[in-house]
Parts: sequence; structure tokens; C-alpha cells
Amino acid sequence: MWFNFFIYILLMIGVFFNILGGFGLLRFPDVYTRLHAGTKCTTFGSIFITGSVIILGLKMWYLGNIDGSILAIHTAGALVAILLTNPTGAHAIARAAHKSGVKPVDAVLDSLQNKSLKHNVNKKKIKTEKMEGGK
Repeated sequence: MWFNFFIYILLMIGVFFNILGGFGLLRFPDVYTRLHAGTKCTTFGSIFITGSVIILGLKMWYLGNIDGSILAIHTAGALVAILLTNPTGAHAIARAAHKSGVKPVDAVLDSLQNKSLKHNVNKKKIKTEKMEGGK
């Protein structure tokens, strides 16, 4: 009985965070804050939802259904995949947006802009030194 209550609580928490992620996608002004809402909330929501499925699978296994253990193992594998790919994909999208010139709304300081300028200046300096004969 308390297993079912715990499973429902985890499901409600997971759905709540996924709904928050959806609202964040609709409400936030730029790609960076939307990515933050989309990845943080849905990753956290997915942890709770898959946690409830794992507990359900373990409960089924404990009660004698061998398919419950398979369900728990497959869900744990899916959770690992979500935890690895969701932040990595968000980082790749944010990096591509920054490199393509998308500016954050109301940003006061862009520390990556200065870093990329220094890197480009160093590349140009090395190219000119090679062209001039290695001064």
C-alpha cells in the first residue's frame, strides 16, 4: 500500500517539474534561459518519473513477477541515457547559439566574448609571424 503512495508522489513531483519546464519554454525571453528551463526541469522531472517506474518494477519483482526486474533495469538504463545526453545536448545548442551571435537578453557581461576575441587575436598573431618568416 505505501509503495503505491510513494510511487504516486514521485510521479506527481516528476510531472510538476516537467510542466514547469514547459512553462519556462513559453515564458523565458531568449534561447539560453529557455534551454535552462527545458533541460534542468525536464531532467529533474525525468529522475522522479523513472524513479517511480524503477520502484514499481522492484515491487513487481518482489511479488514474484520476473518482468519487474527487466522493467527496473531498462528504466535505469534510460535514466542514465537521459542524464548524459540532456545536459550535453543543451551545452552544444547554447555553444552554437553563442558562436552564431545570439546575445542573451539584458546581459550585463559576456565573459565568453572577450575570451573568444583573445583567442582570435592570438591566431592572427601566429599567422602573421609565420608569414613574416618567424620573427
